[in-house]
Amino acid sequence: MFKFVKGHLESIVGIEIYPMISLIIFFSFFVLLFWWVFTAKKEYINQVSQLPLDN
Repeated sequence: MFKFVKGHLESIVGIEIYPMISLIIFFSFFVLLFWWVFTAKKEYINQVSQLPLDN
């Protein structure tokens, strides 16, 4: 089954750009997520962490 899919995808012109775009989107998302985590205000983090405990 995989050989059929691989053979079909290899016949498409320009298909090699999609894995690179996916990697860039994936990497950018996690870089932005780490940046947000390290720059978030401590008061906001504490307030959000207490939300499940509030009635």
